[in-house]
Amino acid sequence: MERIGNTLKRVINSSDLAARYEQVRNEVMESKGVQEFIQEHSSEIDKSVVEKSLGKLFEYVSASHKCDKCPNIDGCINVMKGFEPKLVLAHGFIDIDYIKCPNKLIDDERRNITNMIDSMYMPKDVMEARLPDVDLEHDSSRIIVVGEAWKFMDELSSTGKLPERGLYIHGPFGTGKSYVLGALANELANRRIRTVIVYVPEFLREIKQSIQDQTMNEKIDFVKKATVLMLDDFGAESISTWARDEVIGTILQYRMAEKLPTFFTSNLNHDELEHHLTYTQRGEKEAVKAQRIMERIKMISKPVQLKGKNRRNT
Repeated sequence: MERIGNTLKRVINSSDLAARYEQVRNEVMESKGVQEFIQEHSSEIDKSVVEKSLGKLFEYVSASHKCDKCPNIDGCINVMKGFEPKLVLAHGFIDIDYIKCPNKLIDDERRNITNMIDSMYMPKDVMEARLPDVDLEHDSSRIIVVGEAWKFMDELSSTGKLPERGLYIHGPFGTGKSYVLGALANELANRRIRTVIVYVPEFLREIKQSIQDQTMNEKIDFVKKATVLMLDDFGAESISTWARDEVIGTILQYRMAEKLPTFFTSNLNHDELEHHLTYTQRGEKEAVKAQRIMERIKMISKPVQLKGKNRRNT
């Protein structure tokens, strides 16, 4: 039986392997990145160091750099997805460290932005909205609404502080009110402003159910203390005295006292909403309590109307 040492010598000295070795070495030495690294560390690197480090150098040359061989994170060809190799010197050898690639940095940034928005019961298309993508053609009211949203952002940029008042966007069903909220939430996320956006009818149903598991106060606190709060479809369903006064009233009172901006969308204008809040599910008329809610809404938001056709049917 042939000794292991003799076997290795025979394999290494074979013409095919020698040719492959020379090919790999040429590929490595032709790499611009390798050449620049060797030149930068010329006082520490000689031929023997290169020979001993050929495996790592080949790993470096074969990888994707600045995502030149990868369409996205999922399609990354590198040993570590989302990371690209960087040459380093360690203990007389050329070694590799892995750093985040451009696609990974972009993906992380997107995830960080997404994490700045807490969405409760909102549809996916709304949460992916962007202000520059809002269709402004053939509808002057949309120009006004989007203009008010940009004014909010401009004031934030110029002062470094959030404006105290949000917007109360009202108008017919399907005109894109929720879409504007989602678009504004994403603009705020880009500025690292945490936003909570809530579909009100479903939120009130959950709050009622949460009485049993004793999480009601925790959920109300989470919403009322949001840096920016967006209440979508406000006034969409009949409301109980308890929900109006103990839930909605508590949230709005806190935000008014703390001067926290709040946004609303509603199918109802102020007068219609006050009428809606005046009459309870039992048919009782409570005008003073409704007026109290309306005063808070007017203090923390500016009314703006969004007209136009129902875009959900087009």
